[in-house]
Amino acid sequence: MKALVTGATGFIGGAVARALIQRGIDVRVLARAGSDLQNLQGLTLERVEGDLRDQASLRKALTGCQQLYHVAAHYALWAKDPSIFYDVNVTGTKNLLEAARAVGTERIVYCSTIGAIGLPPGGGLGTEETPVSFEQMAGHYKRSKYLAEQEVLKLAKTGLPVVIVNPSAPVGAGDVKPTPTGQVIVDFMKGRMPAYIETGMNIVDVDDVAVGHLLAMEKGRIGERYILGNKNLMLREVFEILSRLTGVKAPTIKLPRLAILPLAYLNQWLSNITGQQPRIPLEGVKMAKYKMHYDCSKAIRELGIPQTPPEVALEKAVRWFRDHKYA
Repeated sequence: MKALVTGATGFIGGAVARALIQRGIDVRVLARAGSDLQNLQGLTLERVEGDLRDQASLRKALTGCQQLYHVAAHYALWAKDPSIFYDVNVTGTKNLLEAARAVGTERIVYCSTIGAIGLPPGGGLGTEETPVSFEQMAGHYKRSKYLAEQEVLKLAKTGLPVVIVNPSAPVGAGDVKPTPTGQVIVDFMKGRMPAYIETGMNIVDVDDVAVGHLLAMEKGRIGERYILGNKNLMLREVFEILSRLTGVKAPTIKLPRLAILPLAYLNQWLSNITGQQPRIPLEGVKMAKYKMHYDCSKAIRELGIPQTPPEVALEKAVRWFRDHKYA
């Protein structure tokens, strides 16, 4: 059995590649020329160069692979040219899945995002069935992933053997970029969080997310979505855990979101001029409006995804960031 993994140089994709190798599955990874290969060091796998925007390279990479794990995405809260989100996340996904159909890939797992899952308007937990629309998506990343997921669902209805997974907020080892969630942890460790905007999130160990991908490949129902998550926490609770793990004092000043919003708009305007990442990402402030809490029982019940305590997952992240000199 051979599996192609896209996005293996990244956080979730790297964890998926490691989990596959541990299961004894031959792994081929698709990586762009010049990619940071830190997450692939020490792994026995085959690496091929390619790009989601180059269909010929995708067919070549998929040939001989029975399974496909499509984890690659442009994941950020800001880009000077937003078209990259749609070129990679939407068009790139369509290119890859059409190539998979052409070469006869037997089974596919597509990694979407929790942001494509709806939240009840009156509060409560979102589920795979909670309605959501494009208009509810905050920012180009979520919008592009929502549109990509709609394309995947259409292809599933035409017979493409694809299962969708929606990770919540993964934390753990190997967050090389780091992700927006990982950056919050790094900033906390560096003492750069004197205040915060309260919000809610669902924390999950990235290794559990990786295992969830493999379980979705094995047990998931074609055309179905599975939330890969664990525990619903408020940001204040995450900081309390991080404080116990690091000895850094948790911030006690809670800022009103509406007071920060004008600063975020100004910061984004400056970033669009300078090309530098904003220190106060506008989309992050907008998302803080929502308590992103979810019911993860479907993936637990149907797939058997592990449920590592978030304290353990956060400790893994802290240790990895320290060992790799991020903080």
